[in-house]
Amino acid sequence: MSMNVTVEIPEGFAGVLPSNGKDAARRLLEDSVAQAYREGRIGSRGVREALGLASRFEVEPFLLKYGIYDYTAEMLRDDIRTLDEFHAKRSTESAAR
Repeated sequence: MSMNVTVEIPEGFAGVLPSNGKDAARRLLEDSVAQAYREGRIGSRGVREALGLASRFEVEPFLLKYGIYDYTAEMLRDDIRTLDEFHAKRSTESAAR
């Protein structure tokens, strides 16, 4: 289900939007979706559905375009731990050869 919305844009502001009406509508949709995600009103799935993205792998580049990074300090610690385990395993395997 979708909804059509008509928005009156002040003349002075219209210049910052793309000149093609469809591009402007898409830009306003993307801005709204990014803000909804930033505020926690929708998740990745909501972003994908609202923008008609084919897969979840297209969501991250969209979010990055809006400066939205979901990489927490805890995720960094987990990644460092995983890398440490990987390097330890490789060192053990190399020593066994």
